[in-house]
Amino acid sequence: MKRILVVGGANGIGLSIAVELAARKECEKVYIVDKERLADEYNSPKIESLQFDLTSSDYGFFDRFTDIDSLVITAGFGKLSLFKNIEEQHIIDSFQVNTISVLRLIKRFYDKLESSKDFYCGVMVSISGFMSSPFFSVYGATKAALKIFIESVNVELEKAGTGNRILNVSPGSLKGTSFTKGKTDLSLTAPMANEIIRHIERKEDLFIPQYDEIFKKVLERYHNDFREEGRHSYEYKLSSGRIN
Repeated sequence: MKRILVVGGANGIGLSIAVELAARKECEKVYIVDKERLADEYNSPKIESLQFDLTSSDYGFFDRFTDIDSLVITAGFGKLSLFKNIEEQHIIDSFQVNTISVLRLIKRFYDKLESSKDFYCGVMVSISGFMSSPFFSVYGATKAALKIFIESVNVELEKAGTGNRILNVSPGSLKGTSFTKGKTDLSLTAPMANEIIRHIERKEDLFIPQYDEIFKKVLERYHNDFREEGRHSYEYKLSSGRIN
């Protein structure tokens, strides 16, 4: 991974991945594209920050990145709220940013993915895309669509004869990110950022952090009785203190 495009890299896990990659000797360039401006404290000779709104209809902006050998997409947002309280515009924006932008970006760089040359790609999805998630119905729906898309395209890549794959990174909540409007803390996110980079470099297709410790049992409960696990998730979120 020498020349990397990180979409959604101005904060959170995307920023952490960008900073960790830029610190590597072999890294030549990290392009960060985000709606938000990169904070001055993260400026680096290897990092070039550009601003772009993923809800835009014209993605010609991305035509300039012909030199990249890696694509990491971490853009996305969610809001813990009952569906009845979510505004229609939030639904539209959620799918535009969390889902449609990923499909459009993969489409733009698909020739690189399908090539015989090494191309590294990772997308931040979510464990919410694997199961029902009350209070996260819209967010979970955007991520479930990504899960199926990535699985389907990876088969197409395999059948095309390339070893390149899209890595689905599906964590639960990550400490140190600004997902819930907190402040990014790179000291907390760095270990996970490096773990994600390692999985991307190995061209794996799925990485669920804490799978053996937590999510293996959660997913088993969900597949055994998705209704009961949905009720459990509802009560868990209510007791977590994250619901306003």
